[in-house]
Amino acid sequence: MAFFGLFALQHRGQEAAGIATSDGSRVRMHKDSGLVANVFTPATMATLTGYHAIGHTRYSTTGSSTWRNAQPVYRDAGPTQFALGHNGNLVNAGELRTALASDLPEAEFTSTTDSELIAFAIQQAVNGGLDWDAAIRGAAERCRGAFSLVIGTPEGLFALRDGHGIRPLVFGHMGELEEAQWVASSESCGL
Repeated sequence: MAFFGLFALQHRGQEAAGIATSDGSRVRMHKDSGLVANVFTPATMATLTGYHAIGHTRYSTTGSSTWRNAQPVYRDAGPTQFALGHNGNLVNAGELRTALASDLPEAEFTSTTDSELIAFAIQQAVNGGLDWDAAIRGAAERCRGAFSLVIGTPEGLFALRDGHGIRPLVFGHMGELEEAQWVASSESCGL
């Protein structure tokens, strides 16, 4: 389902594509440079087991067009892990990078994107003892700009956008509401 959602959203970015899945205990991910149809083969899709997923197609707004800037962004957080897909731009990226470098001297920034900064802010909050909901809300409050996020954890999926609601984020479901499979996307064609 995530693959076909990304395929429908290919026009949103043609530099790279990625999917992260979870089975409730761990996050698995595959991403690479190129088009969705080229990044995912039957062999790579077979490794992405689980019952929820996030995906991303990339076009550069912040950071160069390199593999290390492909999304989702993956981070370990204490004994668990998560993956994040980001659409938008942070206007306080420099300030946030400086604050995170000060708060997390062991942090190794590996990309040139503001997406990685959001992931580090969530990681810091989770490592500080917050649950996923509080950690994601706290990290989002540190971010200034126009953005929407999808975040996959072993416990579930989160989708949000900045407080001004500038970037698109749509929700839909498959099946009856009592047992629906929920879907979030940057635009309705992804549903």
